[in-house]
Formats: sequence, C-alpha cells, structure tokens
Amino acid sequence: MEKSSVSTLLKMEGVTKRFPGVIANDRVDLELHNGEVLALLGENGAGKSTLMNILAGLYRPDEGFITIRGEKVSIHSPQDSMHLGIGMIHQEFMLVQTMTVAENIVLGLQDLPLIPPMAEIKRKIIELSDRYSLKVDPDRFIYELSVGEQQRVEILKLVYRGAEVLILDEPTAVLTPQESRDLNGIIKTMLSEGKSAIFITHKMDEVLSFSHRVQVLRQGKTVAACKTEGTTPQELANMMVGREILFKIKKAPYRPGEPKLILDGVTVEDPTGRPVLKDISLTIYEGEILGIAGVAGNGQTELTEVITGLQKAVSGRITLDSQDMTNKQPLHLIKAGMSHIPADRGAMGIVGDMSVADNLVMKRYRSEPIASRHGVMHATKIFGFAKKMISFFKIATPKPETLVKFLSGGNIQKTILAREIDSCGGVLIAVYPSRGLDVGATESVRNNIVAQRDKKAAVLLVSEELDELLSVADKIGVMFEGELMGIVDAATTNKEELGMMMAGMRGGNA
Repeated sequence: MEKSSVSTLLKMEGVTKRFPGVIANDRVDLELHNGEVLALLGENGAGKSTLMNILAGLYRPDEGFITIRGEKVSIHSPQDSMHLGIGMIHQEFMLVQTMTVAENIVLGLQDLPLIPPMAEIKRKIIELSDRYSLKVDPDRFIYELSVGEQQRVEILKLVYRGAEVLILDEPTAVLTPQESRDLNGIIKTMLSEGKSAIFITHKMDEVLSFSHRVQVLRQGKTVAACKTEGTTPQELANMMVGREILFKIKKAPYRPGEPKLILDGVTVEDPTGRPVLKDISLTIYEGEILGIAGVAGNGQTELTEVITGLQKAVSGRITLDSQDMTNKQPLHLIKAGMSHIPADRGAMGIVGDMSVADNLVMKRYRSEPIASRHGVMHATKIFGFAKKMISFFKIATPKPETLVKFLSGGNIQKTILAREIDSCGGVLIAVYPSRGLDVGATESVRNNIVAQRDKKAAVLLVSEELDELLSVADKIGVMFEGELMGIVDAATTNKEELGMMMAGMRGGNA
C-alpha cells in the first residue's frame, strides 16, 4: 500500500490511563501521518481500545497530551473528537435498529433544522456511497442489513460528519472474506483523499495488507513500532505475546466414535412464522468437530439455539445419546452434559455485575464441593476453584472478586471459555469462540477445543474464520438462508469450495 504523505497529522505523547487495580496505558506515544493506516496490535487487555477511547473522547488521560497538526488539544467528549475530525467505529455498532440508514447517519447532529431536509440528506448519502463504494440504501432499516452493510453505515456516518481520521476497532471480526476485501478497497479510496486510519486487529494478514506502519502494545506499554513492509506474521505475533507462536493445532488422528448428537429434519420459525432454519439434518460423532461456516444471519444462531434449548423447533427431532432432547429446557441439556459458548458474550455469556469468580462457578454452584448438600455456597471453595481457572486459562484480572464487566472483551471471552470447557460433559457448542481474541489466546482456545474432541466430546464449532474451520474442524457444514448446503471433509476442501457454498451452491453430501 503506497502512502500519499509523511507529514504528521496526530500525536499522543506520554499518555497514561489508570483504572482500579490496573494501569491500562503506561506513558504511550503514538504518531499518525496524513494518508496513512496505522495498525495497533496487542494481546487482549494490552490497552489498545483504552488508548483509542481516549482519542475518541470516551476517556480522559491521567497524564500526557494530544496534538493535532502541531497544536495541543483537549478532548472531553466524542463531540470534541468529531469536531477535530476524529471518528471511531466500535466493535459493537452504535446504530438504532428500528431507524433507517439516513436517520442513523444524521442522528444527533446539532445543526439540523427541526424538520430535517431528508431528500437532500439522502442525495448526499448516495453521493458519498458512490464515491467510496459504500453500497447502502438510505431508506432501508438497520435491522434489514447484514453486519457488513451495518459497518458501511458506520463508516458513512463518520464521513458524512467530516471525519479525517477513522479509528476502527476489530473492523473485520464479523465480516466475510469478501467484505474484508471490500473494506480494504474503501480505506484505500479514503487514503487517496488524504484521510488517515488507525485500526485495532488481531489478524496478521490484515496488518500486512491494510497498514503502512504497526505499533505493538503489551501490558499497556509500547514494545515495538515499525514499518509494516518487511515484517512477517510470525514476527508480529511474537512481539505481541513475548513468545513464539506456533500457528499449529495439535490434534490426534480423526477417529470418530458413536453418534452423539443428531438433528433430524429440524425446522425453526421466527415470530412471524417465517422459517429461519429449514429441515436441518446432521450428526455429530464422539471425538469429532463439525464446523459450521456461513455469512452471519444465515441460520447459524438459530441452529445453536435450538440445540441448546434457547429456541423451539416447530418440527423435527433432536437426540443426545439416543435420548430425545427436542425443545428441552437449557438446564435439562446442561445436566445432560452440554456446554455452550454463545455468540453474544455480553448478553448471554456473563453476568457483568457479578465477580469473575462467581461467573466461573455458574455451572457448579448446584453441587459439591462448591455447595453443600443443604445448598450453602462455600466461599473458600469458590475462590480456590476460580484461582485455578484464572491461572490455567490466563484470564487477566486484578483479582477473582473483580466484576467481570471491568475486564477487556478478550478476557471476558476467556472467562466464558474456562467455565464452559471445564463443565463440558460430552457436547460442546462453540459459537465464534476466538472472535476478538489475540493470536496467543486464539492458539489456546483452539487447542482447548481440540482437546475436548480428543477426549471424545462431540463439538459443534460455528465460525466465520475459514482458516479456523479448516485447521480445527474434521468436517465442515455450510449454512445459507437457513439451509444446510452440504457437509465436506475439512482435510480435502478449500476456501473456494466453501465460498461457493456460502453463496448458495450445494456441495458435499447435501
């Protein structure tokens, strides 16, 4: 990627931010040039998002200062940040689902009249859409859009408001490979006009293809800053975690056992009666990982939720160890040995106002040794168990009593993984388990999932990372519009075949 200018646009110098029990940023310096993309790398909890939230006006630094075009600035709020030409797109999009694209783009603008000129606004949105290849219809509602389209709306919102610096937090975490390539093209168009970008990512290939320079944070400090050209994924990964990352999954030869979990003609409908899961039949065997690929919104959520008792099937049958589990309550399935790593970790995976320790024992509080026969919880047993899990899964938390909502996103995910893997009694349903995790944590997660398979558990792994599915899964099924397009052997398929199936072409043993 060629850079249009080397003049300094923005500087952060000596920035420090403290939270109770932790220094999130420790005297960090950062520099961004005109027409440049800077990749910000680091493990979960390294301080990347905190640093960018300071730049976006969500936090104020305890020490240090920021200069833009050589002038020192004070950023007290996101409005201040936007007035300075800085806009941030968070992992969780800030869009109102029941409003249109156009309404979301102008929502909150203070210089609009009481009755906004929507026709003029839509014309400008269409013009910007064409200019930056951000294909979205201003009249569509947000809930009608795919995740990739919603991200384009977030970018359009910032461009419409005059942003010159775009901060993107894990911008491709929920995108398909094609949408990631589209995003790269959009950013290149913006760079050609002198705009700049900082993006947080854990994906080494994106660093190499998107950025001009890379800065690596570890434990709140800058440990490396270099030009992207000439670096390798291995070098970047080693800088992030301070040790060698192997990028290899160790797993025993594939020797499946007896059928464990069987779906036979399962159909699920949404509240309007529209089928969102259509006549799904599949079998997962003991000692097998069945991967599920597909663009977000094609039935993967409904598939995992009907298996785990969170949605009802209108027809078909689900059996676990030959026992009928169709439409059973989640507790019944948990007692039968099913563990579930949900896609929405914040809403379904944790209780934010409970401690890390209490979240870790959620699957154990009904039985000894955590609880007595009379239902009394043993605090010493809880903290002993929690400390062991925190150490084994390398959860970065000041202490077991810390409220889990204060952890970084990656460490919240590790907390969920620790609880569900520990409690797995034969079936593990894992939905995007490595989403948002750094390379070191991703390596650990994948090896832990394979370890369950090698212990003869049946694993359903839903992922948007084709590389993850190809390296971890034994077989891969592909979902499209609520249907199973086919199941293929992970050892003999490739991204091209999976991509065609993701677009609606039947394959494998469909």
